[in-house]
Amino acid sequence: MNYNEAIAYINDTNKFGSRLGLTSISKLMDILGNPQDELKIIHVAGTNGKGSTSSYLASCLKAAGYDVGLFTSPYLERFNERIKINGIDIVDDSLTRLTLRVKEACDQMVESGYEHPTTFEIITALAFLYFKEEGVDYVVLEVGLGGRFDATNVIKNSLAAVITTIDYDHMKELGDSLAKIAYEKAGIIKENGIVVSYEQAEEAAQVIRQVSEENKAKLFISKKDRVEILDITDKGNVFNYSFRDQAFENIRTSMIGEHQIYNAALAITTLLVLRDEGLIQISNEHIYEGIFNSRWNGRLEVLNRDPIFLIDGAHNGQGIKQLVKSLKIFNYNRLILGLGILKDKDVDQMIDILAPFADVIVVTEVKMPRKLDAEKLANKLNKYHKEIYIHRDIREAVEKAISLAREDDLILFGGSLYLIGDVRTIVKNLL
Repeated sequence: MNYNEAIAYINDTNKFGSRLGLTSISKLMDILGNPQDELKIIHVAGTNGKGSTSSYLASCLKAAGYDVGLFTSPYLERFNERIKINGIDIVDDSLTRLTLRVKEACDQMVESGYEHPTTFEIITALAFLYFKEEGVDYVVLEVGLGGRFDATNVIKNSLAAVITTIDYDHMKELGDSLAKIAYEKAGIIKENGIVVSYEQAEEAAQVIRQVSEENKAKLFISKKDRVEILDITDKGNVFNYSFRDQAFENIRTSMIGEHQIYNAALAITTLLVLRDEGLIQISNEHIYEGIFNSRWNGRLEVLNRDPIFLIDGAHNGQGIKQLVKSLKIFNYNRLILGLGILKDKDVDQMIDILAPFADVIVVTEVKMPRKLDAEKLANKLNKYHKEIYIHRDIREAVEKAISLAREDDLILFGGSLYLIGDVRTIVKNLL
């Protein structure tokens, strides 16, 4: 098996669909020797901000001198991005070798009468094997979907269960209320464990408190009123934050948008709790350094400045609201919006929030079976009486947006993480 064959095998397992539940992943990990049981894991769930918060945590731990594994999803441009150590993607040779090992375990399961593991279960197993093999000190593990029945929740223990903002998304799988969704996210809370949560809406907060109490877990809240915002620009943020008797002044982020301040505060809270509990050794200086050095591609990422070309992966109502709010930090004349959305998202809500701010809209399609047809999306946008262009091919859509833009305009592509990965690759080659 070579690298291309390994990727082809992983992609081919998409035919087995998705599956919430721990039976299959538990059997798979058992065959592989349960490498996850030997890892020190910070587990991160939530609707929005999981990736950014995970990046902040990993960056700070790296600044403290630790070897840190980071598992996230999905990837933007190349599969290897999903599994990193100290910010470096898993190398092709390791991915190939470990994929073969996981494939053999999957074949053994099928021969024994089990269902074939799903793509996400296979990738999760790959990550655990790689982090164990490389002997990392800590793993920051991002949940794929939900939490309670997510494959990453095969872990028996975690140093901390971190819960970012909770909002409506994946309602078919997780439930039609904030309480139901919060219950699924809170499923990563372990008995006698540590929980660090974003300050949630009360409906979600109540569930997190209840599940924490039931598990005799210590719950800590990263409170917004402990944040003092000093500056928000299109280059980054500056803020103060206090937790317990610790006060941090002039914390700087390179990730832009007000929401990144609160994601950073959540990460800082987690690190301070773990430090107080004697589970990590990290200085305040390491935290300052790690927050500033943290990067998370595809989230309010500026690819070009003349004209400004921005990509963002927001794909639900809460994320789109944050995106619109963040547009105010940029100086521009017209907004040229490139849009592609998956049909199983709350499309109407997303465009109702975002479309009114656009002057020109270029409609395209995500390269996935779940894509919303460009014509159907354009029809939904017609009521806003905007200048609309349809280009199903993403490259053609990007080229059209660039051709329409003047120096003082802002180009924004968004609507799906799967879309902006392709856009990122195209723009890097064009501009």
